[in-house]
Amino acid sequence: MEYIYAALLLHRAGKKVDEEGLKRVVEAAGITPDLSKIKSLAAALSEINIDDVLKQASAAPVAVAPAPSQAAPQPAAAPAEKPKEEKKEEKEEALTGLSALFG
Repeated sequence: MEYIYAALLLHRAGKKVDEEGLKRVVEAAGITPDLSKIKSLAAALSEINIDDVLKQASAAPVAVAPAPSQAAPQPAAAPAEKPKEEKKEEKEEALTGLSALFG
């Protein structure tokens, strides 16, 4: 990937995209250049009009990968006593309703 970036950087700077230029850019980035990759890329790009390719790429729709879903933060667990209190209140309300029926 760094070789493609080097080629784009050279192109943007108006420099010739060749083996020597690619090698210098990659070395300047602190990466040990792989000369076989540089030769392959330089040969492949010598037959391509980079401006046309960039125009086509900018006109093509880009598929956006969905962001990885993150679990929603869970609220802190309520103490065990709280549900018991709610159950007691529900029972009291139910008993109140029954007492009204039976007087």
